[in-house]
Amino acid sequence: MDLARGAPAPPEATEATEASDNPEAAESPEAAESPEAAALAEAGAAAELADTEAAAVLADAEAAAELRARQAALVAALVAGGELPAGFDSERVGATRRALLRKRAGEVAKAWPLLAASLGAKFTPLFVQWAAGRPPAGSRADGLAFARHLRDSGELPPLAAQELAAHEPTPKRRWFRRT
Repeated sequence: MDLARGAPAPPEATEATEASDNPEAAESPEAAESPEAAALAEAGAAAELADTEAAAVLADAEAAAELRARQAALVAALVAGGELPAGFDSERVGATRRALLRKRAGEVAKAWPLLAASLGAKFTPLFVQWAAGRPPAGSRADGLAFARHLRDSGELPPLAAQELAAHEPTPKRRWFRRT
């Protein structure tokens, strides 16, 4: 009976109430089979979820590895004269490469002021020509290698030769003498 309205309850409501009062009547035939079957079904669902998650993690790892490889190829193309990866505009990458070489020349000029000053306006074009295709090693090391290159080709001005001599590493002396 529906107490709120004072009328008898519809037959569906009475069956639902009876089913909630009797737990055995509420169970479906599949669930009534055994608790082991329910545990097995739950384990199967968990295994499927784990497989799906593992596949997603594997796909993410493969995508991350591919991204790392593409990024390394792009960096090599920009600073070390590597081949341009597919999908990039060669004009834009070339412009970026030239800008990075000029920036690198500026950093070397700061670390090697006498070298840059003695070459004057020729410094940046000479350095860019020399550095193209060489990976950066740092401004001091790049300057040292560039100055050595100029010395070996006979183009090193005298003031820059003094700076090179000051930057050249000196051989370590042994504190003992071999006999």
